[in-house]
Amino acid sequence: MYNFEFEKPASIADAVAALGDEDAQALGGGQTLIPTLKQRLASPSKLVSLTGISEMQGICMDDDGRVCIGGASTHAAVAEGASAYPALAALAGGIGDPAVRARGTIGGSLANNDPAACYPAAVLASGATIFTNAREIAADDYFQGMFTTALDEGEIVTEIKFPVPEAANYQKFEQPASRFAMVGVFVAKFADGVRVAVTGASEDGVFRWAEAEAALSANFSADALADMAPAADGMIADLHGTSEYRAHLVGVMTRRAVAAAS
Repeated sequence: MYNFEFEKPASIADAVAALGDEDAQALGGGQTLIPTLKQRLASPSKLVSLTGISEMQGICMDDDGRVCIGGASTHAAVAEGASAYPALAALAGGIGDPAVRARGTIGGSLANNDPAACYPAAVLASGATIFTNAREIAADDYFQGMFTTALDEGEIVTEIKFPVPEAANYQKFEQPASRFAMVGVFVAKFADGVRVAVTGASEDGVFRWAEAEAALSANFSADALADMAPAADGMIADLHGTSEYRAHLVGVMTRRAVAAAS
């Protein structure tokens, strides 16, 4: 590690002001940033912790029936408090291990947008809305590639609002060492159609599988996806699996998610 300033503001306004300083970096649960600092892959001069901002914590329902989650809410808090959206709560309860769930935050995960993170699949499949200190961003506009989002410099994820589907499920094929998703698929059935989001598989990060959505909107059954899989082009290939293997897994995990949701 190295010397840096540390600030823990009590309000969103104070956090935004602190992040206006040159080379300041927001700190959520630190599950990605702290290891990055230890490896000296990043060296901000100031860390601005968001964990002390009470207005960015907590889970509730709004008047539109959406589950509203503060950006500084931990994975453990989501697992326990998002009972109105069981598939989302179950996803949060399967992230990492108890230590990770006690520290990591949903806002930090979405700001980082790791290509194998779980929350992006839930946000995209749910058609959620990401609220920041400056605006609101639809899920379809938020994710813009591996580790890339629509957030501007110094912009903070303050809240996420999830519409609750008629049926939903998340299935994750874990990489056993990291517990990240080699492939994770979130399926959400709404009155006007089905949304399917895939994480862990693509070089471009989380994506919607349009062909599966069309098939499932016509027939919400695992049988509707028999022998279906996305193209292997653009899928991640590494020591854990080929691009063809990951494409195959997308089909398998989607069918499992539909079967479980049904």
